[in-house]
Amino acid sequence: MKSSSVIRRAVARRAVLVATAVALAAGCTAQAGGTGRGTVSPAPTSAAPAPTQSATGDDKPSSSATPSTGSPSASATTEPPKAKVLMDDGDENTQVRELQARLRQVGYFDRAPTGFYGTMTAGAVKAFQKKRGLPQTGTVDETTWQKLKAMTHEPTADELRPATTNKLDAPDPRCLTGRVLCISKESRTLAWMIDGKVVSSLDVRFGSENTPTREGEFKVEWKAREWTSTIYHTPMPYAMFFSRGQAVHYSADFAARGYAGASHGCVNVRDKGKLAVLFDQVKVGDKVVVHW
Repeated sequence: MKSSSVIRRAVARRAVLVATAVALAAGCTAQAGGTGRGTVSPAPTSAAPAPTQSATGDDKPSSSATPSTGSPSASATTEPPKAKVLMDDGDENTQVRELQARLRQVGYFDRAPTGFYGTMTAGAVKAFQKKRGLPQTGTVDETTWQKLKAMTHEPTADELRPATTNKLDAPDPRCLTGRVLCISKESRTLAWMIDGKVVSSLDVRFGSENTPTREGEFKVEWKAREWTSTIYHTPMPYAMFFSRGQAVHYSADFAARGYAGASHGCVNVRDKGKLAVLFDQVKVGDKVVVHW
């Protein structure tokens, strides 16, 4: 019979072998120890990976780190929708004319309404918005429109289409007989006259020093309701030609910028509606007088 000590050693050896087999079956891995003996390491935990070190020595999270799931930042919040624009730069209609007439009632628009929304109208709207503590967009939204309407009355026909912004001066003697487009560089006006009486009048502007509007007595040579300049390639609606390519015609630029600009020699009109009426009344052969 074997001694009891031998039996105990055999049992202990068997127990160690069984424990090692169970650990391997559970997924543990063997790591090399400093003694060179095989040891059993515990299964990996769910702890976050260790940070990597940057070239500057600062610890930074590794690229595999799980992103934060905290609440979204303020910058990710949804912005409120922008107010709907009712009138804006480039618009041309009766509502714009009403806007200009109402702005004129409260001192923000110092000229006759034209119905064209340009830089001058935008500037007037912006000034009105600033005074009322509104966003200074230069465009008309519902809030701006309702504020203006509450401060003004419904424009009259004369307010919507006044005779002229600029005061007429004394007509040139050549304008006192017949049917005449009497155009004054002094008052910057065009007076449509028949037998010495003013039928209607409009504001006008002229060419620059480099491209001056010719002065003198002429006749309407031909007319074109729609025309585009063959030299400058710009629209010239309601054109009435009187002197080698120079004409009386509507100018969107004049409507938008006023006297800040100039023509290439033509007589610009900024009130399209009134010019359309005049265009139908003037005939080829009618007199044109451009004077100081």
